[in-house]
Formats: sequence, structure tokens, C-alpha cells
Amino acid sequence: MKNIKYIKITAALLLLVGVSSCDDFLSEVPDNRTQIDTPEKISELLVNAYPLASYMDLGETMSDNVADAELNNASVKSTQSYYWEMQDETNIDTQANYWDACYRAIAHANQALQSIKELGNPTSLNPQKGEALLARAYSHFMLVTFWSNRYNPATAATDLGVPYVTEPETELLKSYKRNTVKEVFDFIQQDIEEGLRYVSNNYKEPKFHFNKEAAKAFASRFYLIKGDWDKVLEVSSGLGSKPVGKLKDYVTLSSLAPDIQFIEYSKSSLTSNLLIGSPNTLVGRSANGSNFYLTDEKQRELFNGTNPFGKAWLFDFYSYNSSSTLFTPKFEEYFKYTNLTANIGIAYCGIVLLSNDEFYLNRIEALVMKNRIADANTELEYFLGTRTAGYNAATDKLTEADVVAGYPVIADELTPFYTMTAVQTSYIKALTEARRRDFVHEGLRWFDVKRFNIVVSREDQGKPVNTLVKDDKRRALQIPLSASNYGVEKNPR
Repeated sequence: MKNIKYIKITAALLLLVGVSSCDDFLSEVPDNRTQIDTPEKISELLVNAYPLASYMDLGETMSDNVADAELNNASVKSTQSYYWEMQDETNIDTQANYWDACYRAIAHANQALQSIKELGNPTSLNPQKGEALLARAYSHFMLVTFWSNRYNPATAATDLGVPYVTEPETELLKSYKRNTVKEVFDFIQQDIEEGLRYVSNNYKEPKFHFNKEAAKAFASRFYLIKGDWDKVLEVSSGLGSKPVGKLKDYVTLSSLAPDIQFIEYSKSSLTSNLLIGSPNTLVGRSANGSNFYLTDEKQRELFNGTNPFGKAWLFDFYSYNSSSTLFTPKFEEYFKYTNLTANIGIAYCGIVLLSNDEFYLNRIEALVMKNRIADANTELEYFLGTRTAGYNAATDKLTEADVVAGYPVIADELTPFYTMTAVQTSYIKALTEARRRDFVHEGLRWFDVKRFNIVVSREDQGKPVNTLVKDDKRRALQIPLSASNYGVEKNPR
């Protein structure tokens, strides 16, 4: 254990001088909005087609990766997330904030698509069209993941999804109806498949846009949740059985000082990082200021257990508070001052939205579900080896017997909408634990908690046990008041 301390649309006033003809006056644009009528303007518009808010604290705090550290500094919003309640606040890193950010991103994507259509859908704009479609699909996917029941084909046609918006905003207070989960998933798949045909890598900074590999990684996440294993394997075929040099290099990362690790983790130059966001978020401060975080007990549960090779994991952990909570360096905050005198500004953070690491785990899971156990075992051995201290490929071997013994089947622990054999269940358990370790602090554990219907219990000192049971209605966040007040149907409670 390493313990260190850180201190760390405006209204325009137009003065009309002289006399203009009636025709001249009527030919003027009636306001000062920008006309999106060139390829350059469309590309600039797409910069904002990604949520400028973060889901990571929200997802992580609801998951079983965190516990009550009893630091007596719990905020209202983090307490409400921890107990799966609707948040009262609408500020940074809240449920409502992320909902609004997703729909703002969707609005930008839709305007770009509309502008491309108005320009005649030239093939020269296919890359922008592909990016806009994928960005629209991504935000809707994140919305339906948080605010709806998990995907289940048996109930998807009646489960409440989210409004799938495909047109630019033209009304001030337009009412939206929730599509079903099936409808949302069908629309997402349509946008993904069309977007994959058009998307390119022709950007100055491709890691901040949907490029080809990021699009495939997102598609693999979507198809995995849908249970379409063939599609996952199709989009991930380029990774191969051993993607040498494509996964995060934890040997190098763990050799760096923590201040450098913060910066390196989300760098666009890392091959493993496929899509990077830079939202307004305080996720970088959670390790120092959140009462509900990775506690010492949780850290030991996840990272100090038996490694399949009998060796230590290559993950470094530090603490700001004598190990009451622990963190691995991932989030480097950039604070943009808006007023130096008042010492106020806006906090941004580079976060990894899609990576080869997740992409590869998705691929392995699809191999398991296709009952290609030998292939899955080879790839899982490679993946775990890249996270193991002192790993020796010649002598450190993973067998099916190792996985079955290390990840025993527990009745009704994982209950996806599809059936699994005992061997498949053990491998899926191994993969969920691998994903849980790799993406700690990043909120992805909540995705697995939902799709596998994992039970989460809050057994905090002096408080009654609060358990998120199978099919608990709280697994779908309540619709924010800003939406429900204007007609968006609430989730049942």
C-alpha cells in the first residue's frame, strides 16, 4: 500500500441607422443565430455532440465498488446516489445534469445531420454524417442505460425507454413521449450500423471524435448488452487473439509517479484509448472529498485477492486520508479560471469513454457465450497477464479448471436474460471481476450490476440494511423533474 498526501443566446441590441427598404429588411435573418451551411461549420458543431458532463461518479456511487467510509463529509447528491434515490440537485455531476448534457449533445448531432441533408447529402460529408449518427446513438444509449430497465427482449417492447430524438429543436417547450426500450435499441442499432459505414479517422485529434475503432468499441458494448454475440465478434475481429501493444501498459503506468499517472491515464497518445471526453466535472476530486468511495475493505476485496497466477495485480493505490478511501490515479483536472480575482472558474477533466481494454473484454465475453471456451481462455490469459506483476507468458498459464475453481458458480448471483452453463458462468464471473478492477472509479461497474441483475447491499454501521434486490425498480433512475414537469412519463416506484 502506498500512502501519500496531496494538496491539490444573449440578446442583441440592433441600432438601425438610416432608412432601409422593406425588401432589404425582410431579407435579413431575424436573429443572430449561426447558419450551419458549410462543412467547416458542421465539423465545429460536432465538437459539442458529446455529453459535456460525466456519468462516472454517478455510476460508481450506485455500484458495489464503494462503501461508506464514515468521513462525515457526504454531500446530499452522493448520499442519494449511494442509496439509489432521485437527486434533488441539478448542478455538476448530478443525474439531471447528465440527462440534460446528453440531450444537448443529441441536439447538436441532429442539427449537423439536418444541415448535411440541406446541403444535399454530399459524399464529402459522409465522415461528419457518420460521426453525428454515432454520437446520437451514444447519448441515447447512455440515457436508456441509466433511466430505463435493463434490456430484456421478453419485456423490451413494453418497458419504458427514453425519448429518441431525431430532429433539431425547433420549439421552445416541446413535449416528448418515451419510446419503449425495444424502440430505443432499434434506433440505436440503426444509427450505429449506418454510422459505421461512414465514419473515418480523418481528424486532427481523432481520439476526441468517433473514429473507426471507437465506433466499433461502442458497437461491441451495445451488442454485448443486447446479447448479439456474433455482432460483437464481427466488430472486434481486428483485435485478434493477442492485441499486443493495444491494451494499457500497466507495467509502465505503475512505474510512474502518481502525479504523472493522473496525466498519462487518459492521454490521447495512448493506443488503448479510443474515445476521450473533456466534460465539466469534479470527478477528479472525489478521491479526496467523497464519503462513498473505494474503501480499504473494498480495495482488498477487489485487488488483494488471489491472482490466477499467484502474483500481485499491477494496480497502484494511494490515499489522501490514511487509507479510509483509496484511489488509483485516473483523473487529471483542468481548471479554467473565468475570474482570477474572484478565484472562480470551470473544472474540466479528461475521461476515457471507450478503450481497447473494454473492447477486448467484450470480445472475450462473446467468445464465452458462443461456447468457444478454449479461445476465450487464451484471450483471458493474455488480458490478465498484462495486469499481473512479474507475469511470465512461458510459465504463467490459465486453465479452464483454474477459472472454474477461482470463480465458483453461486446460484442466482448473475441472472442475465439469457441462460448460461456452469462453465460459462464461471468465465463470465471472471470477466465481470476483470472489468470491475480495470474500470474502478469509472462507473462501468453499474452497467454490469444492471445487466446481470446483481444484488447490492448497503450494510452501514448504525443504519438499517438497504438492499437493491433483483429487478428493483430503483435500478432505473427516476426521470429528472426538468423533463417530467413537461410531460415525460416518470418511472414507476
